[in-house]
Amino acid sequence: MGQIVLKSATLPGLDGNNRVVDVLIEGNRFSRIAESGMEAPAGAEVVDCRGFAVFPAFYNGHTHAAMSLLRGYADDMPLQKWLQEYIWPFEAKLTGADIEIACRLAFLEMIKSGTVFFADMYWHREHTIKVVEEMGIRAVVGVTFAESLMTAEQIEGNFKFLAAHTGESERVRLAVAPHSVYTVGEKLLKRCADFARSENFLVHTHLSETVKELEDCQKQYGCSPVRLLDRVGMLDSSLAAAHCVHFSDDDVKAFVDSGATAVLNPNSNLKLASGIPPIDRLLRAGAKVALGTDGDSSNNNLDMHEEMKLAALLAKVQGGAETLPAHDALKMATVNSARAYGLNDAGEVREGFLADCLLVDLKNERMVPGHNPVSNWVYAADSSCIDSVICNGKFVMRGRHVDGEEEIVREAQACAKRLAR
Repeated sequence: MGQIVLKSATLPGLDGNNRVVDVLIEGNRFSRIAESGMEAPAGAEVVDCRGFAVFPAFYNGHTHAAMSLLRGYADDMPLQKWLQEYIWPFEAKLTGADIEIACRLAFLEMIKSGTVFFADMYWHREHTIKVVEEMGIRAVVGVTFAESLMTAEQIEGNFKFLAAHTGESERVRLAVAPHSVYTVGEKLLKRCADFARSENFLVHTHLSETVKELEDCQKQYGCSPVRLLDRVGMLDSSLAAAHCVHFSDDDVKAFVDSGATAVLNPNSNLKLASGIPPIDRLLRAGAKVALGTDGDSSNNNLDMHEEMKLAALLAKVQGGAETLPAHDALKMATVNSARAYGLNDAGEVREGFLADCLLVDLKNERMVPGHNPVSNWVYAADSSCIDSVICNGKFVMRGRHVDGEEEIVREAQACAKRLAR
């Protein structure tokens, strides 16, 4: 069992109290956090962390990792046109090998911006899983259902894949991922809900992203998307619903009562002109709220730090300057996202929890002066402040460098150029 001691690190308290500590990592857990001066176990690697803060790593609650190859391919247009005329035709050309190249690029971007976990919804899940294992991070990989884009045989194949728990491991779990109410009909939504419940899977879907989605759902089913999910038995604590932009008061109440988690993606929602998620209303109602980036083609990055800051600022415009303070915004990007996907022992630098963390340079100009490191981290910093990233007790970035990053970028550039022809 590998041992690492993070020596003399600043541990910022969410309550404003900061400590200088030694953090012992044994295997993939934070084993002990004590005042600086702990005696390191024999054979442990000791890392001098003077001048660095240990923050929890980010957990990206909703994305489409392999869409990294579509960054900048189709911008400045509404969601339905963007999907139907550009994104889906491009995606139809992607092979398994292309997906692996795209995932490596996405995971490199995530690691360098401090993310060690993501919840994915895409095709070719075996290739996504392969690269997750290769690059040492975590994921909940959605097995995607979209009737308008799949054959009946492919849908049945998805259920068989899920039933076999194919590819699951210490760092990878699967989820049932019906794409949305506009690509999956009521009958299949109910089947997905029933299957997830019987097989103990989480459910990951898009929900109430655009006004058009609401209008079409009302016309076809006589209710809102939230109420449709309630009708088919999908609205419960196992649901992580992305976007949640257009909720009526009735939708908010039903959603909160269900125990589902709203995974907000404000950057993507603004860029696609889908709207602004009702962050303040959700928080005041007691909803479980987490954050995700959406994909590289609609955000156009996977930087959870940007998502965290924007969510905090939008919430203040909606509810006042005291709404969503820095420490709560940080929780939405870390522990809340972890718990939305069943990682109840992750997302915090805490004894017994999974050893996922960031070493943030307190000498970086954006972290100076150090009146409140948590406030600086949320409002002032960016990913350039991150020196190193640890996932599952191992360094996946050290000194701003990820192994193989140069080759990852070269392969992605060549692949995107070929696909765009």
